[in-house]
Amino acid sequence: MAFTPYNNKQYSLLASLFLLFSCFAINIQAQVKLHRPWNNTVSAIFVFGDSTVDAGNNNYWPTPFKGNFVPYGQNFKNKEPTGRFSNGRLTTDFTASYVGIKEYVPPYLDPTLSIEDLMTGVSFASGGSGYDPLTPKIGNVIDMPTQVEHFREYKRRIESAIGKKKMERHIRKALFIVSAGTNDFVINYFTLPFRPKMYSVSEYQTFVLQNLKDFLQEIREEGARKVSVSGLPPMGCLPIVITLNSDDAFKNRGCIDSFSAVGREYNTMLQSELDSMQNSFASQGFKYTEHGCCGSGLLEAGPMCNPHTPACPDPNNYIFFDSIHPAERTYFIVFDSTIRPVIDELIKN
Repeated sequence: MAFTPYNNKQYSLLASLFLLFSCFAINIQAQVKLHRPWNNTVSAIFVFGDSTVDAGNNNYWPTPFKGNFVPYGQNFKNKEPTGRFSNGRLTTDFTASYVGIKEYVPPYLDPTLSIEDLMTGVSFASGGSGYDPLTPKIGNVIDMPTQVEHFREYKRRIESAIGKKKMERHIRKALFIVSAGTNDFVINYFTLPFRPKMYSVSEYQTFVLQNLKDFLQEIREEGARKVSVSGLPPMGCLPIVITLNSDDAFKNRGCIDSFSAVGREYNTMLQSELDSMQNSFASQGFKYTEHGCCGSGLLEAGPMCNPHTPACPDPNNYIFFDSIHPAERTYFIVFDSTIRPVIDELIKN
């Protein structure tokens, strides 16, 4: 199936952008274990953000927005639905494996985690969250300030185990990954009436960016020194956005450029110098680019993608697992083409 990119240039952030792909197809099942190219001193990996990096914190939070049931996790270890909103691993899992810390980044709220599990890093992220304080209220999920508070709690637990000086050194040597913002626009600004009454699009972009900068200042004050921040994906290419905004959701599955343009403008504001990158999804070996693997792939996500929803036989043929979230293979390609070079630069001695 041919796919027409939403524009002939693609932005590339020093901060990793999901949905940017390398120029070759990758078979996840056949991949060899990744190894970092040199010894580094990264002590742990800490993750903040939304469902693109939530490893299962929403399992332990009173929200309907969960992914701890099949078909989520069908390609994860032991076919376990962990709460990750995908069929398998996330970019953060690939990153942790690559730098040699652990194979999977667990959710901080998992009560079974040992001090050893905590020491090498956790995810504080919550599916449905965002930088706008209104966004996490929509699904009653964990907002960004609470994620920072959980990190402070984490630090107190580590300090009690190894002492303050060792804890502070441990945090300074850690890698921080922040991935959020899509919900602020797709779920909040473009869906609900409240923010458009208060802000124009450009004003809202500035508002979201200011909240992001405030967040980054907070984690810096808590000791973060190596930080990777994700920009926005081409939001107009999300299956659910196409479904809700196309003039014919069944026949016309092209990206909605007005949404993607907002992401491009936001990313330009986030980082001024952009690299050019071709973005032809079809050339990556994906058969299906405009709908997800779960159910019809047009609307299903979260509670609508559940044990009673049929899933496709091979998620590797799909960019998206549900109507919002990428499949495991997509996450790996994103990691390999955009995140791994960033991690190399951040941890190189």
